[in-house]
Amino acid sequence: MGTLVLLDLMGAVALLLWGLHMVRSGILRAFGGELRKGLSRALGNRFTAFAAGLGLTAVLQSSTATALITTSFAAEGLVALAPALAIMLGANVGTTLIVQLLSFNIAEVAPILFILGLVAFRNGPRSRIKDMGRVSIGLGLMLLSLHILLDTLAPAENAPAVRVLMGAITGDPVLCIVIAAAVTWAAHSSVATVLLVMSLAYSQFITPAAAIALVLGANLGSAINPIIEGARRDRPESYRLPVGNLVNRLAGIALVLPLLHPLSQMAAQWQPDMAKLTAQIHVVFNIVTAVAFIGILGPLARLLERVFPVRALADDPAAPRYLDASAIETPALALVDAARETLRVGDMVEIMLHKVMIALLTNDRALAADVSRMDNTVDRLHEAIKLYLTRLTRGSLDEHEGHRAMEIIAFAINLEHVGDIIDKNLSELAAKKTRRRLQFSPEGAAELAAFHRRVLDSLRLAFAVFMSGDVDGARQLLADKTELRAIEVAATERHLDRLREGRPETVETTSLHLDVLRDLKRIHSHISATAYPVLEAAGELPPLEKPEHGHSPLATTARPAT
Repeated sequence: MGTLVLLDLMGAVALLLWGLHMVRSGILRAFGGELRKGLSRALGNRFTAFAAGLGLTAVLQSSTATALITTSFAAEGLVALAPALAIMLGANVGTTLIVQLLSFNIAEVAPILFILGLVAFRNGPRSRIKDMGRVSIGLGLMLLSLHILLDTLAPAENAPAVRVLMGAITGDPVLCIVIAAAVTWAAHSSVATVLLVMSLAYSQFITPAAAIALVLGANLGSAINPIIEGARRDRPESYRLPVGNLVNRLAGIALVLPLLHPLSQMAAQWQPDMAKLTAQIHVVFNIVTAVAFIGILGPLARLLERVFPVRALADDPAAPRYLDASAIETPALALVDAARETLRVGDMVEIMLHKVMIALLTNDRALAADVSRMDNTVDRLHEAIKLYLTRLTRGSLDEHEGHRAMEIIAFAINLEHVGDIIDKNLSELAAKKTRRRLQFSPEGAAELAAFHRRVLDSLRLAFAVFMSGDVDGARQLLADKTELRAIEVAATERHLDRLREGRPETVETTSLHLDVLRDLKRIHSHISATAYPVLEAAGELPPLEKPEHGHSPLATTARPAT
């Protein structure tokens, strides 16, 4: 019997956490871009920042999500530390509002939310309507989970053994704080912990003093996650905001803990309903903490800046610049970030292609070494982009977002292949030519340089097609591919004519010349593959046509489920 009760409790908590996740992800998917823009516009002073943090968290029901977004802003220098700390004070208050709402007996609303959510999700004509359907279902799951919690706890209300066990666990206020903090850290949700405490308090399993201590622990636990997830060891300044938020929580707990028992007695007389009392304590604690700290955020920010100074590090070109982890739950923003990082890889590949041709024509050994180092950077960024998009596609994406994610992955793969051809083939050819002190004939060098310019032009056009989805540009890429084949054939024939004439430079470099043409053509094939998904989306690509080289996202990678 006890095992079944425990399983029911665990199932109800899991259902509560999943409902919270659906609410948060649905809101972020529907309004993530607008919420971020609104947050960035409200950073002029600490009071508007406080209001923005309260509003954002009231909508998302996750102070952790708000903390991660704000931490990324602060770490990049987009927001001063004092307003960022004010945002977190507002976030701490905002996350209490859903708890206050759910303290009322509104479980009967759950079926209505399920029906509305299902209709919107299954029949919504636009993605945003589907996302709001997800939010409605999530709210319904939260209400259902609370109903299950109360029904599960009710039969054990009069069990002496259960009361003894709960009394032993919750008898020490400090132990209560530690337990609630650990549960909140593990669940990534102070809302879930406080709702669980409300259920225990409603069923008279815990005293008012224990309920207050557990609420304090839930508030402490929610300040730990941003430190672990949002801060980076190589950037001490990224610790400023989450540590400042933790300091606020610890100071508030230190003020309340000595007065715990008299406060609990006063609170119990003021509000006999223990569930509502727990929710109200949660609200009051965060409001009082916000009022106490909002006036001293400036000195606190200066202290944190001294404790966590900006570390002067050499810029690591292989470190991603645009892959913002806090944007993962907002697919539209995450896809833009991934595209920007991929375009950065493209810029590196363009520099590599430019340098390797100079090395081929001038026998510059140093340039060939530069190309090899840049290829290592391209490989590391390519892996980072793939991992980022893999995290993104674990969630539910609509058809357009899934298609775009595959386009970005495919373009990154093709750029990585181009980098490998430059490093493993063209760079090796340049090194061989330098070691043997060979020179192309003037005509041969001019032909290779002209061919190389055409490939570079196509690479720049591919960047534009990748970012804009321009159909005319995609058509031009495929037209250039056909034209380049003819240019390669003509250049090969002219080279063979010079070879038959017995030109010394041509005889010495004949294999190098033809290999460079071949590799440049292979590079162009990977570049032109950018056109295929654009033309297929426009209905201009025959279904059986596939790129000769390179990767089409629809041909090589499965689209994520929606």
